[in-house]
Amino acid sequence: MKTAHSLSVGLKVILCIGETLDDREAGNTLKVCYSQLSAVKNVISTEDWANIVIAYEPVWAIGTGVSASPEQAQEVHAALRRWLLTNLNEEVAGSMRIIYGGSVKPTNAKQLIACPDIDGFLVGGCALKADFMEIIRSCPAEGIDVSARGTRLKRSASDIQSIGADGSVKDGGLSKKAKQ
Repeated sequence: MKTAHSLSVGLKVILCIGETLDDREAGNTLKVCYSQLSAVKNVISTEDWANIVIAYEPVWAIGTGVSASPEQAQEVHAALRRWLLTNLNEEVAGSMRIIYGGSVKPTNAKQLIACPDIDGFLVGGCALKADFMEIIRSCPAEGIDVSARGTRLKRSASDIQSIGADGSVKDGGLSKKAKQ
């Protein structure tokens, strides 16, 4: 596996994970992401996770100009952090940088970086444009406050709402439009 080999030769890794539009619409976002994380967990040590940054990149958003809403991105980032807690440990879950990489642009960067489990961005095409500086300016100068993570990590998987690609929230079998 590329991740294990990269770590074995002393590199740090940005581990990109994410689902297709079909996966999201079928409600399989977390299943797909967990499977991708499990594949890595099976070939590296717990200590190796200190040299990894996870980038959540929904495949349906890469290069399309379409981005996950802040609610959708936060939902997945929080779930990934809980997966780390459950499958590795609290230290890895609390210290892991989980960045968002699905069509980050100046118009959505401020809302995305305000989400408690989004630690930064993996910027693609917009990094080649003049307004890339607007994305940088959207990030807090004092850095990201991770002090509340311990409490948030204790939330259960049932706290996660399922937000579809169309922004609808599935809550107890009912569907309603997520706040835009």
